[in-house]
Amino acid sequence: MSQLETYITENEQRFLEDLKGWLRIPSISTLPEHAKDVRQAAEYAVNQLQRIGFDATLIETKGHPLVYGEWLKAEGKPTLLIYGHYDVQPVDPIELWESPPFEPTIRNGNIYSRGASDDKGQTMLILKALETLMAVEGKLPLNVRVLIEGEEEAGGASIEHYVKFEHEKLKCDAVFICDTGMPSADIPALVAGLRGIIAAEIEVHGARRDLHSGVYGGVAPNPLHALSLIISRLKGEDGHINIPGLYDKLRPAPEVEKEFWRNDPLHLGESMLKEMGIKQFVGENNYPPLERVWARPTFEVHGIVGGFTGEGSKTVIPAVAKAKVSLRLPPDLKPDEVFELLQKAVKDVAPAGVDVTVHMGHGGDGLVVNPEAPIMQAAAEALKEVYGKEPIYTREGGSIPIAALFNSTLNVPVVLMGFALPDDNLHAPNEKYSIDQFFKGVRTVIRFLQNAGA
Repeated sequence: MSQLETYITENEQRFLEDLKGWLRIPSISTLPEHAKDVRQAAEYAVNQLQRIGFDATLIETKGHPLVYGEWLKAEGKPTLLIYGHYDVQPVDPIELWESPPFEPTIRNGNIYSRGASDDKGQTMLILKALETLMAVEGKLPLNVRVLIEGEEEAGGASIEHYVKFEHEKLKCDAVFICDTGMPSADIPALVAGLRGIIAAEIEVHGARRDLHSGVYGGVAPNPLHALSLIISRLKGEDGHINIPGLYDKLRPAPEVEKEFWRNDPLHLGESMLKEMGIKQFVGENNYPPLERVWARPTFEVHGIVGGFTGEGSKTVIPAVAKAKVSLRLPPDLKPDEVFELLQKAVKDVAPAGVDVTVHMGHGGDGLVVNPEAPIMQAAAEALKEVYGKEPIYTREGGSIPIAALFNSTLNVPVVLMGFALPDDNLHAPNEKYSIDQFFKGVRTVIRFLQNAGA
């Protein structure tokens, strides 16, 4: 590794400048006004891959373009498909940022910017690992395909269509995704499970127009009140989700995982409390916190819209109210099936006098990974070499629907190895990425590729 280490050390500043250049592009995939920025971010990734020595191009879709690159010159060696995404979340509320979200700023050993951790920083460290190997050794230890999307934060419809219908172009022996994290900077981890997701909107209609609360109050249906009743009836204070049939297909986790969740030997629960800034957990108290965030279904409300929300008062009874909700789903639960259960449950608990509709946003399956798979062991050994200790195997409460799709469509194992930290403020103001983690990530990925190609 001496020549590889020398190359990394001599190019540290340039690596960071390349990341900063990508971070300056406001590639917010959910906002139409940023469509040109999203394309610019895709072109930036193509340029990075071409500089490394990959054949790289944009793949046009009905939405934002995919970035595809390949280096397939390692005859007789396996092929690894590497996934990442170049789109980012919106930045609101902008006033809470300590520095401009698209002007990457370094302070306290971190780089602050929207996308720094999710997922430009993590994708860029892979590109720099590939560059280092190509620059020093003139080749890679195995064949590599790279597929980077621009709609991960917007549902991922384009890549889903591409993988389903063009999967022959993605033939590989394993998939590597660097869009996960570690419990702390000194606890390396591999993710062995992800929850699935459905995102939906509950829409409640009352009268044909907004009404004067003095004239009609007491007899008119109030969609905001009805929506509040629906939400409270779907999930009680005890955290139990009152959707009939939701829990029927849950399989018990292996006892070794249950023991880890109960004992929490790494005190991950305490870390979560500290990171959230709260005094106690809420929810299903008969399950340990780690099980609740990794292996239990959830129902959350993300926003409610309706009526008058400006300064001052306006005493109207709104005609329409909407709530954006999601359910996180253990791998046993399929999004389409759960959405049907949600629809029925909403209609069953809705009060009289209103019309209720549930709209599906997007969904994706969960995933469980076999930690004994050779490619997982290659990753575990790489983490051990860089961090000096055996990695732990965790689940994550979040969702990466494309991981399950790769697994089911390509029929290959998926390595979920990322270097984000719990305080990276994903999707929140002041998103950051540890510079130390970035470079440890570069070194770990180099060793992972070497191990996988051995």
